[in-house]
Amino acid sequence: MSQEQWVLVGLAGLVALATLVGAVLLAIRLVRTRKMLGTLGVGGKVAFWGALVYTIFPVDVLPDPIYLDDIGVLAAAVLYLGGLVRKHRAARRQLPGQPEPRAEESHRRVT
Repeated sequence: MSQEQWVLVGLAGLVALATLVGAVLLAIRLVRTRKMLGTLGVGGKVAFWGALVYTIFPVDVLPDPIYLDDIGVLAAAVLYLGGLVRKHRAARRQLPGQPEPRAEESHRRVT
């Protein structure tokens, strides 16, 4: 093999490693939301388990050395679950009978 071919092989390996690391990091972030699944409803459970199953099983849209489809599914699940978590926290803050959250005094002018 020529030097140019070795460079291309090395570059392809580096890209494959970067996508694998990205998929692992997204999977870790997804698993961290597992403790809130009971409060996120059926949609949250389906998104969580669906993304995890799609990532683990070897049957994919793209072959397993290419993790772009896994990254896309994991990222979509993380974004969806993040939105559910934000809605849940906002609804919990605005329950009737509870005092309004105090505005932070970060807008004070410094002279």
